[in-house]
Amino acid sequence: MASTSRRNFLALAAIGAAAAACGRATASAGGAGAPETGRIRYQGSVGQVTLPELAEDLGYFGEVKLQWVGNTISGPQDIQSAATGQTDVGGAFNGAVVKLVAAGAPVKAVISYYGVDAASYNGYYVLADSPVRSPRDLLGKKVGMNTLGAHTEALLDIYLQRNGLSARDIAKVEPVVVPPVNTEQSLRQRQIEVAVLGGVLRDKALAAGGIRPLFSDFDLLGTFSAGTYVLTDRFLKANPNTARTFVTGVAQAIEWARTTPREEVVARSVDIVKKRGRNEDTAALKYWKSFGVAETGGRITDAEFQLWIDWLVSHGDIKAGQIKPAALYTNDFNGFSGSDRSGASAAAPSASRS
Repeated sequence: MASTSRRNFLALAAIGAAAAACGRATASAGGAGAPETGRIRYQGSVGQVTLPELAEDLGYFGEVKLQWVGNTISGPQDIQSAATGQTDVGGAFNGAVVKLVAAGAPVKAVISYYGVDAASYNGYYVLADSPVRSPRDLLGKKVGMNTLGAHTEALLDIYLQRNGLSARDIAKVEPVVVPPVNTEQSLRQRQIEVAVLGGVLRDKALAAGGIRPLFSDFDLLGTFSAGTYVLTDRFLKANPNTARTFVTGVAQAIEWARTTPREEVVARSVDIVKKRGRNEDTAALKYWKSFGVAETGGRITDAEFQLWIDWLVSHGDIKAGQIKPAALYTNDFNGFSGSDRSGASAAAPSASRS
């Protein structure tokens, strides 16, 4: 595995230890009979609408309120912030969740929030005249992506593994961090040989021409849920009703977006961004296609974690049998049922606010 990934894992181990210590120190906070918080602190994304933000705007959270504390472009950073108590919820690709739990962080995945399908995927693109045409051509080449140790690096590794490259060969491929808005430009200026592009950035780059796909995560794995929101064990124990309201509301928002005409979802998202008044560009929202969540209501399955457990074991980051999928997640706080698919009826319990 690349040295950057090993450093990421060591950093997650340190975060996990700190989070575990924090959990022990504050486990008695909000003890029996104490009022629940009724508030969820979270990080957002510039110019984007997250599923919790959509759920709140649709009225699915009742008295539970979101509290925005800033923005992030990194899933691993987001779940680290939740684990250490800087926020209450964080979302990341499932491999990062496995790493964090393996490092000792007392967190549980509670609902899937993004995935891959035919409409929503990340492509790995090269210039039209690039000599890179096969997995082995990537040796010694730079692959630009938004963050290391997360979804895009994991899929790159799996692509190389499945095409017969050894661990030694894979280590010769160099993943590098490039801000998403600069990735296409970096590719065209030949600062990197491969650009990972998704959503509006992918569509714009393809429309401009001069690039071609090497592979995509949809080509590689088909439709699957790829990332989950996590809450700490401490938060779930102290605020079970707030947690249930949050998770069920997000589940409703997933199905509302799945069953509502795309134009209406886009219009609502644009309205949400304008109402929050952070001087953000809404142009990218017009390219939204889907959240890509595979399971109804974002319910989590063992298979969604086993893929990444196997990947981490193959790289020596965790030991075989060290982590079981069932220890990583719970669907107990997801009150969504099939009859709630329209998002119109699932009443979430309110929580008293302190």
